[in-house]
Formats: sequence, C-alpha cells, structure tokens
Amino acid sequence: CGLPTLASSASSVGSGSDDEDGGSRPNPRDTVQRNSKGFSDFRVKKIDQHQFGRKEIELAEQEMGGVMTLRKKAAADQPLAGARILVCIHINAQTAVFIETLIAAALAEAGIPIFAWKGEDDQDFWWCIDQCIETENWTANLILDDGGDATNRMSKQFPALFRQLRGIVEESIPGVHRLYQMCSREPGAPSLLPCPAINLCDSVVKPRFDTYYAAREGIIAGLRHTTDVMLAGKYACICGYGNVGKGCAQALSRMCSIVVVTEVDPICALQACMDGFQVRKLDDIIKTIDILVTCTGNKNVVTLKHFERMKSGCIVCNMGHSNTEIDVSVLQDKRLTWERVRNTVDHIIFPDGRRIVLLAEGRLINMSCISFPSVVVSVTSCTEALALIELWLFSKEKEEHEKRVKASGGDFGEKFSDRYKKDVYLLPKKMDEYVASLHLPTYGAHLTELTDDQARYLGVSKAGPFKPHNYKY
Repeated sequence: CGLPTLASSASSVGSGSDDEDGGSRPNPRDTVQRNSKGFSDFRVKKIDQHQFGRKEIELAEQEMGGVMTLRKKAAADQPLAGARILVCIHINAQTAVFIETLIAAALAEAGIPIFAWKGEDDQDFWWCIDQCIETENWTANLILDDGGDATNRMSKQFPALFRQLRGIVEESIPGVHRLYQMCSREPGAPSLLPCPAINLCDSVVKPRFDTYYAAREGIIAGLRHTTDVMLAGKYACICGYGNVGKGCAQALSRMCSIVVVTEVDPICALQACMDGFQVRKLDDIIKTIDILVTCTGNKNVVTLKHFERMKSGCIVCNMGHSNTEIDVSVLQDKRLTWERVRNTVDHIIFPDGRRIVLLAEGRLINMSCISFPSVVVSVTSCTEALALIELWLFSKEKEEHEKRVKASGGDFGEKFSDRYKKDVYLLPKKMDEYVASLHLPTYGAHLTELTDDQARYLGVSKAGPFKPHNYKY
C-alpha cells in the first residue's frame, strides 16, 4: 500500500505553544527532523510535541463517533488498499483522526509524510504541496482537496502526473467551481479532467452540517477568543448568505447583535429577508458597522475603498475561504501602521488615527483562531472517506474489466457499467444517509422504520434512499 501524503495551508490553534519561541525557530522547510523511529519524510514545526498532539487526537476521537465506527468497518476489508492519496486540507486534531482513519483502511504501517505547520506563508504553502506531488517514492492516484489548490497545482505544474489520477474529491465552493470549469466544454470537446471528481460541497450532509453548524458556533467563539468583544447591540454585516453566512447571521442575531446581510444572489437575498435580516450594499453601510464578516467564497469582497470609510474599532474577519475575500495587500501601504495586539489580532492604524481590527491577517478565523467542533469534522470526514472509497473502487473495477477485455482479445462480452466519466458528480444520496446514520447513536437517536405498505406508497426502499436526488433538505 502507498502512503497518503498530507499538505496543508494551515494547522489549527492548539495550546498556543507554537509561539513560545517568539518566532526564533528556523523555517521548517530548512530543518530536517526525525520521529522516534527515524522517519524524516515530513515538515512540521516541532516534532517533539508529538505526545501533546496524540492527546489532542485522542480527545477528538471521543466526539467523532461516526469516523471511529467507519474506521472499524474499514479495518476489516481495507477498501483503499493500494490507494495513494494526496490530501490538501487544514490540519488539526480532528482532521488527524480522519487521516488515521484512511490509514486503517489502506495502509499496513503508520508513517505519514506530512508537510504543514502553523504560520505558513504563501510560499511555504505551495512548497508543501509540491513536496507531496513530486516525490521519488510514489505518485498520487487520488486527491482530497479543500480549495482546489493541490488539483490546480498538479494540473498546471505536473500535467503528466495529473493525467494519472483516478479520482478527485473536493469540498469547497472555489475548488468545485474550478472542477466545473475544467469539464465545461463545447459539445464533443474532451474534458480537461483526467478522471471523475466528487463534489462534496453540494452534496447533502457536508454543507448542511459541517458548513452551517460549524459556522454558527465558530463565529461566536472566534470573535470572543480574539477580541473579547461584547456582541449585544453591535452592528454586524455578513457578506454572503450561503450556509456559512446563514450560520454566522443567526448566531450573531441570537447574541442580540443587529445583523445586516449583503448578497448577489436574489434567492439567498430573499431567504435573508424572510429570516428577518436587512439586505443592503456594503458601500451603503460601511461607515456604521462594528463587525464585518466575509462568507462569500469570492475574492476582493472588502477592498481599500471600504477600509478607508470604516469606523474606528471595526472588526474585520473572514469565514469564507482562504485569504482571498479581504484584500489585505492594500493594507501594506507605508502610510498605515500595523500593531500586533495578539497572536491573531492586528490593529491597522490610519493616518487620521482610526484603528481597524483585522483578525488572522484575513485568513479563515475558524481555522486560525479557534478549534473546530469534533463532531462536525466527523461528519465531513466520513463523507470524504466514502467519496474516496467510491472513486477508488470504481477505478479498480474499471481496471479489472479492461484487463479481462485485453486478455480475451477484445471479445469479452460483459459490458462495464461506466457510471463515472471524466466529469463532476455529487456523492450518492445513499452514502449521505449512511454518514448521518453513523452519527445518530451519539445523540441516542432511534430511527422509525417504514412498513412494507408505507414504503410501497412512497415508492422508496425501506433501507433508503428516502428522498429523490434533487431533494433540498
């Protein structure tokens, strides 16, 4: 079995010990470390903190019942045997549990090449991804991506390796958009995708449980952890009313903040109105807001013209994706003074004395400033694992069929069910239901069973799926 390699743009906040050395440690890129067994194919900040990391992982496992159940099931049949998975996600204790679940399903040994550390800059980030793509020991045949960075990098910089992929699993809006761009084409033109891809972002479980519920709790924890701000009575603007924006808006509203929403999509805007929020343009309200939260998945949502008109003390943060939503580059102007207040809090001081409070330098605060709820990560991790298994088993079935055809001289009569082509697909509804069922025991929930007559009346199987593929939950 091959080793899954892990690249990441950021690791989550832990004990805060990452910064005890005051930033004096050399860049992990330039330092070769070894674990207790002499393994050195990794780059992290402090390998000597592995025992603390193990305790964090064990703590997370207690809340990740679904993943742990899936791990036990996968250990027996090893559905990912032979898979070589390049994983490009944020690293924290919860995603580490997921990575070890992939190991239980696919590997015979526990050495994991991992390239990730807290505080990576952009150059470090791309270097980490390159270490996972271009290696002497193995070549990835599956990608699990969050943002499309690994997929995009491999397609442009390593096209020969890209063409060897057997499957791509993507969980973010920008990454999925990139995948659809690669397969959108004129009739008859070939897809730029080398293999099928699964879009988790628009499947059922991931966006409705991970994205919404994590955002709902994460925005409050993030603001409190970084600024100790009193939320009641504050005028908060939520840019974007998708699942993340809905969670943030409703959480702040429950804390008695005055919430206003910006939107480009009329359907999402109407939802915001029906939920009791005003929908306005950012330019029209920028002078009055106390808290600005971006949740769009887009770029340059907050620009220089907004910074120049913000009131002093306005808190600006990103819950959307990566560091593209807030144009931080415009704040590098020599006329502005950066004052580091806390590890993830900067005051940007303007010539007129105004101070803007910028969190995590515009990066995701739920990744940079707080820990993630373990049960939510468990839901997402299960969908990721099942999507990888689905594409891997399909590729093996297709490979075996091609071998039989070749061995028979092209006369092999059995037709292959080519259910996945070089296109983008949603996770099968049955798998979404299975992920949900894995987590019900955590809450002591018991499902009602349909009678035979009820199942016939609804036209569904008693075992599911219970809703049509296009049903909106």
